[in-house]
Amino acid sequence: MTVTNWSDGPEKMKKKRGIVISSRVHPGETGASFMMKGALDYLVGPSIGAKILRDNFVIKIVPMVNADGVINGNTRCSLAGVDLNRCWMDP
Repeated sequence: MTVTNWSDGPEKMKKKRGIVISSRVHPGETGASFMMKGALDYLVGPSIGAKILRDNFVIKIVPMVNADGVINGNTRCSLAGVDLNRCWMDP
């Protein structure tokens, strides 16, 4: 999901810096869904602070990184049983 001021021309859009916000890497972190909803409500809301953010940044939002783990009821792992914070490989 992307939040920004879409009425800006292409040249201004190219100059905007990016922000990435993600949530729910671990399915058991249910409080993160409430925080993400609050962040989304704020970013798309009418406040001057939200307008400044939309005017100056392209904000990419991943509201639920580990959706398959959430749907399966896992508390830490993805559907494949992998902890997404620990899935690195030795060089």
